[in-house]
Amino acid sequence: MKKIKSVRNKTLDISVEEGKEYLERCLTIASDLSKTEKILNKTILGDTFEILDKLPSCFVDLVIADPPYNLNKDYDGKKFNVLNEAEYRQYTVQWIEKIKPLMKENASIYVCCDWKSSLIIGDILKNYFKIQNRITWQREKGRGANSNWKNAMEDIWFATNSNRYTFNLDAVKVRKKVVAPYKKEGKPKGWEKTGEGNFRNTCPSNFWDDISIPYWSMPENTGHPTQKPEKLVAKLVLASSNENDIVFDPFLGSGTTSVVCKKLNRKFCGIEQNDKYCVWCEKRLETAEKNKAIQGYVDGVFWERNSCVLQKRAGKKSIFL
Repeated sequence: MKKIKSVRNKTLDISVEEGKEYLERCLTIASDLSKTEKILNKTILGDTFEILDKLPSCFVDLVIADPPYNLNKDYDGKKFNVLNEAEYRQYTVQWIEKIKPLMKENASIYVCCDWKSSLIIGDILKNYFKIQNRITWQREKGRGANSNWKNAMEDIWFATNSNRYTFNLDAVKVRKKVVAPYKKEGKPKGWEKTGEGNFRNTCPSNFWDDISIPYWSMPENTGHPTQKPEKLVAKLVLASSNENDIVFDPFLGSGTTSVVCKKLNRKFCGIEQNDKYCVWCEKRLETAEKNKAIQGYVDGVFWERNSCVLQKRAGKKSIFL
C-alpha cells in the first residue's frame, strides 16, 4: 500500500506505470541519435557508454557530468559497487574519452565528485583538458562519524578544451549583506541600500556555502539518492554557456541539468539508464514550462542562503531563500 504524503511534501516519486506518457517522450539507442537536431532538448534512455558512441561529434558547448562517486549506491535497482582505484580510474578514462570528441573546441566541462573520487578525476582530467579550477561546495547535510570528520563537502572540477572558453562573470555574482557599509561623499560605494538591508554583488569564489540540498518540501525534490540542487547547476550553466548553447549531461539522474537549462533558455541533452528517473526528468521539464523559478536565484542574482526576502502578496508572508 502506497504511503500517503503530507500536502506539504513536494517530492516527485511517481512510478514508471504512472508516468508512462513521459517515458514515451524519451529517445533510446534505437532512435536516430546521429544528428544534433534529433537529440536537442531530449532525454535519452539507455547505457551511457553505448549511447555516447552514437552521438554526433563536436555538438556540445558545455558538459555537466555527475558520475557515480565510487560508493556502493542503489539507483532504484541499478547498483553501482565500489571499484578499486585502478578500476575506477579506467571507468573514468572510458567515459571521458567518449565525451571529448562530442565537445566543441571552446567547450567547457564540469565534473562532480566527492573527496575520494576527486583525487582520481582531477588527475585524469588534466590529461585531456586544461584545468581551470576546482570548486568545493558545502552540503549542509551529511552523516556524522565516530572516528572521522563529518563528510560535508563535495568537489566540482572545472576544465576546458582550450584557452578560449565562455565565462560569464556578471551572470554568477553573489549578493551578500554588507556588515560595515563604506560611503564616499555620503553615497554608498560598491553596495546598495534596500528596504531589506545593505547588499553588494561580489565575484564568486571556488568555495560555495550558499547551496541548499533539495528536501521534501521543495518542489524540485525527487526520490533520487544523489540529486544535485538546481541552484548549484544554474551557476555552472550561467557561467559557462550562453543562451541557446547546448548543454550535455551524460549521467542525467532525475534531470536537474535539463530542467535548469530549460529555465535558463539553453538547449540540452542528457542520458539516463533508469526508466523511473527518465520519467521524473520529463515530468520536471513539463513543470518547468510554467514555473521557471530557481530557489536562491532571484532577479538575476544568486543570494546567500537565508538572505533573500520575498513577500507573498496574499498573506504578506516573508520567505527566506
